[in-house]
Amino acid sequence: MTIKTFSLGGDLEINRLGFGAMRLAAGTRTGPVRDAQTGIAVLRRAVELGVNHIDTAAFYGRGGVWANELIRKALTPYRDDLVIATKVGPLPGPDGVPSGQATADQLRGLAETDLRALGLERLDLVYLRVGGVTGAGGEAIAERFAVLAGLRAEGLIRHLGVSNVDAVQLAEARAIAPVAAVQNRHSDDLKLLAETEDAGIAYVPYFPLGGGIGGSPIDAERVGAVAARLGATAAQVMIASLLAMSSTALAIPGTGLIHHLEENVAAGDLRLSEEDLSELRR
Repeated sequence: MTIKTFSLGGDLEINRLGFGAMRLAAGTRTGPVRDAQTGIAVLRRAVELGVNHIDTAAFYGRGGVWANELIRKALTPYRDDLVIATKVGPLPGPDGVPSGQATADQLRGLAETDLRALGLERLDLVYLRVGGVTGAGGEAIAERFAVLAGLRAEGLIRHLGVSNVDAVQLAEARAIAPVAAVQNRHSDDLKLLAETEDAGIAYVPYFPLGGGIGGSPIDAERVGAVAARLGATAAQVMIASLLAMSSTALAIPGTGLIHHLEENVAAGDLRLSEEDLSELRR
């Protein structure tokens, strides 16, 4: 908890508490579309608060409000220390929900679309997002990851990541090119977390406020008890507990509301004692 930054890929120093852009357009998949100007204000406030790692994707959006466009409008010209991570692979279905997967031949086009939408000449971090809404594993990723490795060699991508993968798929990717980050659902895969930690690879859980810590689900009653003791919110305790998992763990809580953003960022200063962590992991 005393280590607030992480060297992504060995050369990009970022704050371990970042921002996820998925909820900029809407709070839930079926909820009302948010005002674009509110999203722009949230992004600008995030950077003001010291956030310099923003996680996004081309398919984050609804009703004409798209995260990548908001990021470009809000933050260009980009600060030199700002790192924008995106992901390619999922293809939206007729309802806009990602339900298909891009082939190897489609990945270049998806990366180039992100470059244009974000107004960048090079993407800082691109994840190959594998599979749909199901768990990791069960398919080879080498052919698709090799395409992204080629884009990295061309200078269009700085660092590569993989998302929704198991240990076998991570090994496939690492045999082709360096992997800077793994983005998996916040779950109990401690073995994979240990592997990324040993390799100096960032571990970036998605849905960080809806998963578990230390291999077991977070119990709302225990979280509430710790939060009450510390004078914090349950969300802040969960973010702080994620950062306490490992010095390579990065948090990317997302929101479309400024007061939630400020609450989330304040969790970076929350100190959990061994007693607190023991209670959460019990």
